[in-house]
Amino acid sequence: MPPEISLLLDRSESYVAQNRRADKKQSLLRGRTIINLFFEASTRTRTSFELAGKRLGADVINMSVSTSSVRKGETVIDTAMTLNAMHPDVLIVRHPESGAVKLLSEKVNCAVINAGDGSHEHPTQALLDALTIRRRKGRLDGLKVAICGDILHSRVARSNIHLLNIMGARVRVVAPRTLLPRAVERLGVEVYHDMGEGLAGCDIVMMLRLQTERMQGNYFPSIREYFHFFGLDYEKLGRASAEALIMHPGPMNRGVEIDSLVADDYGRSVIREQVEMGVAVRMACLELLTGDPAGGDRGNI
Repeated sequence: MPPEISLLLDRSESYVAQNRRADKKQSLLRGRTIINLFFEASTRTRTSFELAGKRLGADVINMSVSTSSVRKGETVIDTAMTLNAMHPDVLIVRHPESGAVKLLSEKVNCAVINAGDGSHEHPTQALLDALTIRRRKGRLDGLKVAICGDILHSRVARSNIHLLNIMGARVRVVAPRTLLPRAVERLGVEVYHDMGEGLAGCDIVMMLRLQTERMQGNYFPSIREYFHFFGLDYEKLGRASAEALIMHPGPMNRGVEIDSLVADDYGRSVIREQVEMGVAVRMACLELLTGDPAGGDRGNI
């Protein structure tokens, strides 16, 4: 597994350079069809996949679920079968239910990329985060990474924990007890309920958005109290390594999980780099899944 991750990250590096040139477009995937099928609203991820496909020369179609047959009662499987009949090369799927993307992938004959399913996984986000870290730190192995905030509802947290553990990083989660999954220690993480203790000596501080749209009930007394105890400001950041990087998958809630001054710290915040790395990583994923002109075996991500 580490060799496959390293291969994707190495391939992504070449696309970082390409995307910084004036002429960003290739014809590697000319004639291929990619469909963005998003059952959840997204700006950052959908646009990143769209750019990635177009820069590789593919035909990219954005399917708006809000105006599709799904809203008229069609099931996810019916939608998959309909799209399958159009012979796309890649389906990029985001869905609010965990496991829905895997189910859909079993019903189609093309590659499927998981762009986020419920609170389950977001693999390309973990890859772009890993690329961002590796470019700044030169490695992943041995780094202390603190993932802070709404761990319970975060597919980003789960995918990052999985990838970083595979690559030899030491992962901590820092959150109130109400925002942690049961038996979270089984994921191979150290658990902290205090930001000062959790950030002590860390090389990476990854903040997460409070996903209030997935919350039913009260998970914390108030936004003000949440920020006081778990929002990242310079006082709490002072417990981390002096060269610690600040990360956030976006969108950010400034003044809720992160202070604006910290988020915009040019020397330490890599939040905008994460967005840039997202396009490169998704180009690498598309190339490796569909770049075989002979139409060989296709996997999923």
